[in-house]
Amino acid sequence: MAAIGVIGSGSWGIALASLLNHQGNSITVWSAIESEIKELNCARRLKTLPDLKLPEDIIFTTDLEKAMEQKELLVMAVPSIYVRQTAKRMNSFCRNGQILVNVAKGIEDKTLKTLSSVIGEELPMADVAVLSGPSHAEEVSRGLPTTCVAGAKNKKTAELIQERFMSPSFRVYTSFDVQGIEIGGALKNVIALAAGIADGLGYGDNTKAALITRGIYEITRLGTAMGGKRETFGGLSGIGDLIVTCASMHSRNRRAGILIGKGYSMKEAMEEVQMVVEGVYSAKAGLALAEKHQIPVPIIEEVNQVLFAGKSARAAVNDLMLRDPTEESTQIEWGL
Repeated sequence: MAAIGVIGSGSWGIALASLLNHQGNSITVWSAIESEIKELNCARRLKTLPDLKLPEDIIFTTDLEKAMEQKELLVMAVPSIYVRQTAKRMNSFCRNGQILVNVAKGIEDKTLKTLSSVIGEELPMADVAVLSGPSHAEEVSRGLPTTCVAGAKNKKTAELIQERFMSPSFRVYTSFDVQGIEIGGALKNVIALAAGIADGLGYGDNTKAALITRGIYEITRLGTAMGGKRETFGGLSGIGDLIVTCASMHSRNRRAGILIGKGYSMKEAMEEVQMVVEGVYSAKAGLALAEKHQIPVPIIEEVNQVLFAGKSARAAVNDLMLRDPTEESTQIEWGL
């Protein structure tokens, strides 16, 4: 149907490559790490997705030009901390109007820019879009029913992405609110760290529900202050992604949080998880954005204290519970 390049050979990139291949598309996957490509070519499997057998017609390469040339669609599937440097490498091979859909979630900590903005700076000739939602690679690779949202400034671009990714097990909606989609996708990882920490401390369902509910409130207030639409945060890339990331053991952010709650340091937890824990990088950026827009984010603030200031997890929960009494919502006015 279409030639598609997947930039990145991690779990999410490989799961999407398999999905797109099953839809009849011609897929080329790129990685800068030669050993990864060699293993994929030989074993046709990824260690983190052991049940997924990759078809022989998926091409794996370290040649970035080969992965990008004459592709209808490019999927940017590298961890958020590598997005800018990868986009820079892509600049020489990117054609004018090239559709590029970013599937990583995060905020660049030094600039506080969303990832689509980062890509747009490095690839100004590209038509940059996003794909996000409650979608663990482990479940997508097994063909379990999943829904996501494709965000783009151009409706035709969003509809093309929708058409390419849609399958009996993968439903895609479209949206104009790229900003809201990205803010929700990045900040939910910070709340998932908090949910994991609570699990590691041995707290229960009441605590988890409170963190999810107040977490989406923080994300929505900050996200709308940054230009996102309130409806987006009540959708797949907002509350949907937050629920799955806080509740599932597939979530590397929740798993890292559990370890921190059990007494691991942030670095020890990241080493144990053995994958990039995006929430650690988004936590600082989220707090900086909240300070810039003067939005209170007590959960995100306490996560930063635990991660970077040596505060104990139990003390952080205690301080959250003992904050000054307040109304649940500032948007609801009292009657008589």
